[in-house]
Amino acid sequence: MAPIAKQITFRQIERPRGRGAEENLEWLFNSLGIGEGRDVDQVARRILAALLYYQSVGEGASVEKISRDLNISSSRVNHHIRNLVNAGVVYRHKKRIYLRGHSLQSLVKELRKDALRVIEDIEAAAAEIDRSFGLDK
Repeated sequence: MAPIAKQITFRQIERPRGRGAEENLEWLFNSLGIGEGRDVDQVARRILAALLYYQSVGEGASVEKISRDLNISSSRVNHHIRNLVNAGVVYRHKKRIYLRGHSLQSLVKELRKDALRVIEDIEAAAAEIDRSFGLDK
């Protein structure tokens, strides 16, 4: 059985200066690699924007609610939710979807911790490999 993988994406993109919330949100999504590739309808971004709203009123949302509010099929919403869960951006609890950390700032802090754990693991593996080649001196 293959190990469960979480893909964390960070892209260094120049941040817009003096822009509104929409432009900054788009920049943040781009920086996290959200809504790229085959997601030409920006479904992942629309789901996250909806989750931000739901979070602001103190609730998570079911796939059915997201599907209904965004006029997107439940299966398509589920597909994107799975990808967002795998990216560590959202989580499921009792059939509801929540933004991880309950705010964008908290989400980014959580992603930073995830990235550091991954880097530390890679660094430890690299040290073991170096030792096996006699490069630890």
